[in-house]
Amino acid sequence: MVRRRRTTNTGIPGLSFSWKRALGISRARTNFARKTGIPTTRAGMERKIGNTILKALFGK
Repeated sequence: MVRRRRTTNTGIPGLSFSWKRALGISRARTNFARKTGIPTTRAGMERKIGNTILKALFGK
């Protein structure tokens, strides 16, 4: 089995660049989610919807 090293988008091991973080999109999404209570990630939305359904069914 041949192991391949993961490459980064900068070509320098251990250093990567995110255009979303550079433009402030990640921070804006985080701030929005914290202020409104509405998750912006897929996992967060699924978790919130699941909790809502369980509360409606079992009345907790």
